[in-house]
Amino acid sequence: MSDWLSYKSFIYAIGFLAQILFSARLLLQWIKSEKAKRVLTPQLFWELSLMASFLLFVYGWLRDDFAIMLGQILAYFIYIRNMQLQGSWQKLPLLLRWFLSAFPLLVIVYSFNNNAYDLDRLFKNEAISTKLLVWGSLAQVIFTCRFIYQWFYSEKRKVSMLPTGFWVLSLIGSLMILSYAIIRKDPVLFIGQIFGFIVYSRNITLAFKSKKAS
Repeated sequence: MSDWLSYKSFIYAIGFLAQILFSARLLLQWIKSEKAKRVLTPQLFWELSLMASFLLFVYGWLRDDFAIMLGQILAYFIYIRNMQLQGSWQKLPLLLRWFLSAFPLLVIVYSFNNNAYDLDRLFKNEAISTKLLVWGSLAQVIFTCRFIYQWFYSEKRKVSMLPTGFWVLSLIGSLMILSYAIIRKDPVLFIGQIFGFIVYSRNITLAFKSKKAS
């Protein structure tokens, strides 16, 4: 029993660390944007995003939570692309870049090849009903669409930016994930989304004020 509790605590520790990093990136972005009175995209925002996504993917994997894994794997490579656009990715050691790029795929291949995973374990988790899994996955897709939107927006301008649409999608996705976290009784997701909700709302306000001022 104590071993199980220790293992569960370890998993939650990974999840909370991921959310701390996610919150730190938002706090950093929020402070810099407030000072500039417009929405900014600090380089550290994407670096913290990648670290947090790495950890939250592991958290989802250890919890057999497909919705969490899906959300992270969709956004993971967009974080890398934004780091490339800002020039910080190229500064990382080559081996680290290879590892980070291949990590999600390595986890999936390792799991299936070692019979650690099967489709029933992912999609028929007793702790997650089918309806809840669909809702959580949809929430993650919408939440991740903000980065797909941001990616196309940035690629078009060849500079990493966080447009207003990014924050609107963030707010919608956050509310959906928050409801998923409440039903799933997942404190990691709940705490992360509560803080994010405040920052997303404030960035939308800043974006509209900035447009009016210009």
